Amino acid sequence: MDGVAVALRGEQGAALLAGLVLAAAVQAQQVAPPDPVEPPPAPTQGDVTTLGEVRALKPDDEPLDLYRFKNPVQVQPNRFSRTWSEPPSPEQVSMSGGYLMMGINKGLAAAAQGVNKLTGGPDQIQSATARPPPELTDDEQRRAQQVCVQQGGCPAPPAR
Repeated sequence: MDGVAVALRGEQGAALLAGLVLAAAVQAQQVAPPDPVEPPPAPTQGDVTTLGEVRALKPDDEPLDLYRFKNPVQVQPNRFSRTWSEPPSPEQVSMSGGYLMMGINKGLAAAAQGVNKLTGGPDQIQSATARPPPELTDDEQRRAQQVCVQQGGCPAPPAR
């Protein structure tokens, strides 16, 4: 038993020695903390540094796919381009309620178009027309000029 105890003590001594060597190596690698640095003096009113112009750019809607097929043939628009529409993607079909709902909606739109054509009613989508700018009467212009003078001056009224 004495031989076993001596062997265990030898292993414990070796483990203790290895731990001390490791601790010494870690302590040798530690860097002393740097000296405190004083902050730079506050800038005076004339020494203020400003940043240049910063622009935020909108990211591309579709990520660049280097392996996507790019058709080398560019077809010019022709008379068939007006009536052709791409079929909906599966995502668009599911978002709009499925093929049955899409068919019902398309039928309702065609019926509404037919009713408008029969009754001579206006189209559902009409182009916008701009109205002319408002005109002031001579009396309204005179009152506006008086208010302008009372408030501190305005540019001269346009000549008629």
